[in-house]
Amino acid sequence: MLKATLSDRIDQGRGVVPADLVLKGARVFDLITGDLVETDVAICGDTIVGVFGDYIGRDEVDFTGRILVPGFIDTHLHIESSLVTPFEFDRCVSPHGVTTAICDPHEIANVCGLVGINYFLEASSRTVMDIRVQLSSCVPSSHMETTGAVLEAADIAPLMDHPRVIGLAEFMNFPGVIHRDPGCMAKLEAFKGRHIDGHAPLLRGNDLNAYIAAGIMTEHEATTAEEALEKLRKGMRLLVREGSVSKDLHALAPLLTERFAPYLCFCTDDRNPLDIGEHGHLDYIIRTAIELGATPLTAYRMASLSAAEAFGLKDRGLIAPGKRADIVVIDALESCRVQAVYSGGVRVSEAAFAAREVIPPVGRNSVKAPPMEAAHFRTGGNRTETPVIGIIPGKIITEHLTYQIAPEDGDKRPDIARDLVKIAVIERHGKNGNRATGFVKGFGLQRGAIGSTLCHDHHNIAVVGADYGDMALAANRLGQIEGGFVVVEGGRVLAELALPVAGLMSLEPFEVVRRDLVALRAAARSLGVTLEEPFLQLAFLCLPVIPHLKITDFGMVDVDRFEVMP
Repeated sequence: MLKATLSDRIDQGRGVVPADLVLKGARVFDLITGDLVETDVAICGDTIVGVFGDYIGRDEVDFTGRILVPGFIDTHLHIESSLVTPFEFDRCVSPHGVTTAICDPHEIANVCGLVGINYFLEASSRTVMDIRVQLSSCVPSSHMETTGAVLEAADIAPLMDHPRVIGLAEFMNFPGVIHRDPGCMAKLEAFKGRHIDGHAPLLRGNDLNAYIAAGIMTEHEATTAEEALEKLRKGMRLLVREGSVSKDLHALAPLLTERFAPYLCFCTDDRNPLDIGEHGHLDYIIRTAIELGATPLTAYRMASLSAAEAFGLKDRGLIAPGKRADIVVIDALESCRVQAVYSGGVRVSEAAFAAREVIPPVGRNSVKAPPMEAAHFRTGGNRTETPVIGIIPGKIITEHLTYQIAPEDGDKRPDIARDLVKIAVIERHGKNGNRATGFVKGFGLQRGAIGSTLCHDHHNIAVVGADYGDMALAANRLGQIEGGFVVVEGGRVLAELALPVAGLMSLEPFEVVRRDLVALRAAARSLGVTLEEPFLQLAFLCLPVIPHLKITDFGMVDVDRFEVMP
């Protein structure tokens, strides 16, 4: 980030000395009036000092025919779920106009605790884009899973005044809030008066009132316009999510109006490099929102000004004097094709990325699961009535289905004809050796197995398969490559992606990860998988704070009852 003195900013803003940088010839999209105004934009160091006037610069860049909009702010994501380190995330996403990302590193925190959070804090001060950190509130997300670490209020409170920290990250254990769990209460008390992010899928009525009254300000889990409107009316800022798995933009499109825009933001939560390469990031969400009927003023306010206001980032969100020089150059408001990006006055480029100080990753050799055998994936029990996780494509909410599955030789086997395949979770942190099996419907899997160590939020090994031997091979291969994704059929590995940083992130450039994801998706489809993003969908089947039925290493979890099923 470029620095300048107060005197420099005043003199350059007045125009009595040349500005460090002047962007000339473009039209600025004024998010206050909605007007497009041709004007110079003067920048001193990392700060905009002049608009709606003529300026001379030591460096001048002509953007005639282009439009300037404020830098985009992703209000909620987990960088780990992009499968790359913060430095590669920076390279992948900032060219799409994202100049601020508000991340919750609870994926790596669930694997290696404060070591992971501190890694993100250190990395975030070295990226071209501005990465802000929310301190992970739910490590673990519930009492029904085994994680590599446990963080209490006393562990994270010392970091609350860190300059990169905004507040407390998504409070996923909403039953713990409304029923006053002591650990939840301690964290809420510690962050009282600071920003607390929410996570309360399907929570309504008086329970929602109680949740908001606990001090929770923002929320990204609304999946219907009705649910979203209730949360808005009760004072929550709503983060409209469109990620690789969770896609809520279409459902919430009726609310994307100028009336609601001051209280709406965009988030990804999360997008992987393949989706970013094929479709885009926040630029894709903006143009899709406009296609769905939102006015450009609504969409661009949500992407910048409203987002900045929601999270107390008063220094950004507008192209105006005194604001951070986060500027995106686009061809047209409707298409939002990004031509150039400035983050804190620095033009996003390979030269800017090369100038960063990259720190070593943490969380190596974190997959410590015991060797698996085919027999470990048998599911016992005498009752034919069997709970089944029902996938809803485009949602992380699942159905709680019940099917009759008769045991054969003491084992309930996959039933391909009914799309009922096995799902297993294997504890991989070296804590207790837990493993649990169950059934899932919706993959379309005909044979083989797929496995992952990206398994929200405990990040144990998750495997889905039609063949027990292939499931064992998938689990064991994940241990050999320090975690990642794998596709197996007939006793051989068809495709894999190693994620050795805490079993979550690659050490390779994002372009390599994107290439490997293409091969993995093709390999999964060769097994009959019909889901567009099967690996991240699999990860969310293991999150016991998202209704209605999930699985952890403890067993099948009835989320509505918030208990492990007997």
